[in-house]
Amino acid sequence: MKYSYVGALGRTMALSLSSSRSLFFTCSKSLSPLNSTFSCFPISSVFLLYPSKNNTSTRNKLLRCRNSFSTHVSVAADEQTNSDDKIVLPTNESSHGLLRIRHTDRIISRNLPLVREEVSRDEAQRRIMAINEPYKIEILESIQEEPITIYHIGNEWWDLCAGPHVETTGKINKKAVELESVAGAYWRGDVKKPMLQRIYGTAWENEDQLKAYLHFKEEAKRRDHRRIGQDLDLFSIQDEAGGGLVFWHPKGAIIRHIIEDTWKKIHMERGYDLLYTPHVAKADLWKISGHLDFYKENMFDQMEIEEELFQLRPMNCPYHVLIYKRQLHSYRDFPIRVAELGTVYRYELSGALHGLFRVRGFTQDDAHIFCLEDQIKDEIRGVLDLTEEILQQFGFDKYEVNLSTRPEKAVGDDEIWEKATSALKDALEDKGWSYQIDDGGGAFYGPKIDLKIEDALGRKWQCSTIQVDFNLPQRFDITYVDSNQERKRPIMIHRAVLGSLERFFGVLIENYAGDFPLWLSPIQARVLPVTDAQLQYCNEVGKKLKASGIRVEVCSGERLPKLIRNAEKQKIPLMAVVGPKEAETQTITVRSRFAGELGNMSIDEFIHRTKTASESRTFL
Repeated sequence: MKYSYVGALGRTMALSLSSSRSLFFTCSKSLSPLNSTFSCFPISSVFLLYPSKNNTSTRNKLLRCRNSFSTHVSVAADEQTNSDDKIVLPTNESSHGLLRIRHTDRIISRNLPLVREEVSRDEAQRRIMAINEPYKIEILESIQEEPITIYHIGNEWWDLCAGPHVETTGKINKKAVELESVAGAYWRGDVKKPMLQRIYGTAWENEDQLKAYLHFKEEAKRRDHRRIGQDLDLFSIQDEAGGGLVFWHPKGAIIRHIIEDTWKKIHMERGYDLLYTPHVAKADLWKISGHLDFYKENMFDQMEIEEELFQLRPMNCPYHVLIYKRQLHSYRDFPIRVAELGTVYRYELSGALHGLFRVRGFTQDDAHIFCLEDQIKDEIRGVLDLTEEILQQFGFDKYEVNLSTRPEKAVGDDEIWEKATSALKDALEDKGWSYQIDDGGGAFYGPKIDLKIEDALGRKWQCSTIQVDFNLPQRFDITYVDSNQERKRPIMIHRAVLGSLERFFGVLIENYAGDFPLWLSPIQARVLPVTDAQLQYCNEVGKKLKASGIRVEVCSGERLPKLIRNAEKQKIPLMAVVGPKEAETQTITVRSRFAGELGNMSIDEFIHRTKTASESRTFL
């Protein structure tokens, strides 16, 4: 388990965040280190790892071990450190300095019992106030469940915790735990609250699992889209403009252009009409849609223009509904499919922002289908096919699919919910995709399908979603005329394939570790002269390649070995080296990042081979 402590008030560890019920997110990932299978949930930028569901006993054992180590043993170790022997916590990612919390091994070796105690809320509050830990009071107030549970390590230390735990500290493998790093963290991610200190660590059943995890962690660090984005000059998030707002640099913008063109082409081929809609609207629109009632905390403040209130859009859906309402529709018009790459703005606490994965302004690949009840299955199946086609274009062909059904509070009658849910099931079964049912996990306005893609490390990322909506058609009172000339309400289907361009781009970067395939690479080829005497010919080569549609740049001013190293660092797929012989024979010598030396060839041959490889999504 990844866990974190927040320390304040001298050396007192105020809280183990792993016991907070609000910490866990639903977007899962997975990996497969060595011969074990693990899953992980993102907690901010940290991964929470535990054995997969096919081994419940092992998973429960590891969960107890990690809870015990994270919530009690390490904090108790800190509490037992002599107050005169100060603990100095490092600010880098090395774990060596953390060994000053050195009583951990001793506590494990003493085989102390971990004892669960149930107390009343008043008693828990009394004990916490007695030791003057205000952060725990705040956590206590956020706990809704009864009774309140406290865990003790022998008679030496206690803390609020939901558990479960191992029976004694001796059940924790000393060689399978690691304290990893320290970072500043605003209390509960709120910049208005104190900056505290968070310690990151991990615990496993055995040393091999720990080594596998540490190897995975290093690989994930190597693929971190924030570092690669800076190294390859793809994007930035600048303090002068504000957190969570993405600047797409020229190379990143090229990749975005390719993604958008691919997306638009497939949608138009499949009968979607493209839309562009405003970034703001009157606040009243969001009252009608219900966003001000259900989503206000995620929306930016309203602005007043000529005595009217306007709102930056958090969603594109109401705009598409307004376009539908512009004219009266017949049942013969259905299905109606509209799609937009629409930028939306959502308020996120600064502590929750994370590279391209959690931002305040992003572009959704949003689409809506208006259809009849008996068209739901076919439309959903069409969306599944379209989703598969787009994701496979970018190298993703392994998915986890979840079908979420009616929650306790929902709009729409039982009959339409049952019909829509059955249509989603039938479409998935017709597609031949296996899926899991999240009973009661649907939105209040309709059932949904969520799809997670698997990257090169085996992590799963939530991208695609398909949602049936009974709510907005009712709120906006949209209708159509049926075969009996009566007004009826259509079914509305929300769907996104990539989720958001920013987040999907981050996933792409980490999946390929910045080593994009030829067709997707922002610079496909770099022309390198051996000496400046060949620079004029290199420029002529560059112009011809650009004219043929190949993304190319000419680099000079350094010795050839350095030019080659620079191209390798920038992960350029192809290098065209030009020396005196090449200039004389009007040829180039080609080196592929993926296939090595390709030899000498004419410019026309290079153009043909490069374009063929790009069109077929293969390497040269």
